[in-house]
Amino acid sequence: VQLQASGGGLVQPGGSLRLSCAASGVGLDYYAVGWFRQLPGGKREGIAFIGDRGGAAYYADSVKGRFTISSVNPKTALTLQMDNLQPEDTADYYCVLDLLHEIPIKYPSYWGRGTLVTVSS
Repeated sequence: VQLQASGGGLVQPGGSLRLSCAASGVGLDYYAVGWFRQLPGGKREGIAFIGDRGGAAYYADSVKGRFTISSVNPKTALTLQMDNLQPEDTADYYCVLDLLHEIPIKYPSYWGRGTLVTVSS
């Protein structure tokens, strides 16, 4: 299983970014998938998840109403639309997959390589 996140970058407060996660070696719609982020101080936070076969989504309070997770191609790609970004959203973002199918994911089975999002004026 390989997961690769992309789409990070520098954005001003209030701006938007869309992160993508490409998967190989696995069909994403059979498992719980989502996004974690690691903040500059080291804290790791699970922020958005979607259940197997595209079920209900879960969002952490810190991103609810601003971020949207979706499966673009149900088998191989996942996106995270991030709107109204704030400096506290600055972090490394990772796509994850869990073999246990439940959300929110607490201990992912697989982590992708991260993509850095920096929110600054």
